[in-house]
Amino acid sequence: MALPRSKPLFLLFALSFAIVAIAGKSYYDILQVPKGASDEQIKRAYRKLALKYHPDKNPGNEEANKRFADINNAYEVLSDSEKRGIYDRYGEEGLKQHAASGGRGGMGVNIQDIFSSFFGGGSVEEEERIVKGDDVIVELDATLEDLYMGGTLKFRIHTAPHDRFRREGNDLHATVTITLVQALVGFDKTIKHLDDHLVEIGSKGITKPKEVRKFKGEGMPLHFSNKKGDLFVTYEVLFPTSLAEEQKAKIKSILG
Repeated sequence: MALPRSKPLFLLFALSFAIVAIAGKSYYDILQVPKGASDEQIKRAYRKLALKYHPDKNPGNEEANKRFADINNAYEVLSDSEKRGIYDRYGEEGLKQHAASGGRGGMGVNIQDIFSSFFGGGSVEEEERIVKGDDVIVELDATLEDLYMGGTLKFRIHTAPHDRFRREGNDLHATVTITLVQALVGFDKTIKHLDDHLVEIGSKGITKPKEVRKFKGEGMPLHFSNKKGDLFVTYEVLFPTSLAEEQKAKIKSILG
């Protein structure tokens, strides 16, 4: 019985895949790491081998140049989780098919894109309208080897505690204490913002203890955008510690 047309094609593809797999070293062998190696193990192995076989250290050595190219090719795949997964399942041929079908290509990274994804997106025109504070310059020491090989820089920013505001995402929170009289009859009050502009947080009516009010657009600015979060103010009411009998009588007569 004749085989269906698709079956010989499949067998031919499988045979060619097997030949390719047998003919060359795997990317794991090239980097001298086990198949289950962690990202950190792969990175360390790459740096060690790339330094050893770098063309500048092996002038005129074609074999070293080839090894250096193979090392970089292997690292490009194994350092990318998507490409590594495809390679583990389908080998180099699978990577070629993935690229041919429009899969993700190079790994060029723009530092602007990183900050944009972290702080929120926006146009260049919007960014230019934002009043910014002074630049913060941080000096870092790097070894000559790191500069030669290209070091990976990761940093984590911690917000220092503030005496008036607490940040949650793009929103700011503040707590304000008012007297019992102010809570009952209303009050005028402002709070100084981070850039020293004043925000009116007074009230003409009754303010309940622990009441929270939102002041739209008075929160943290979204970087690369002209939008801002909100400011939430919690009102604490300061009650008197004691009252004279005459004061009690007056309060009863007023409030019933």
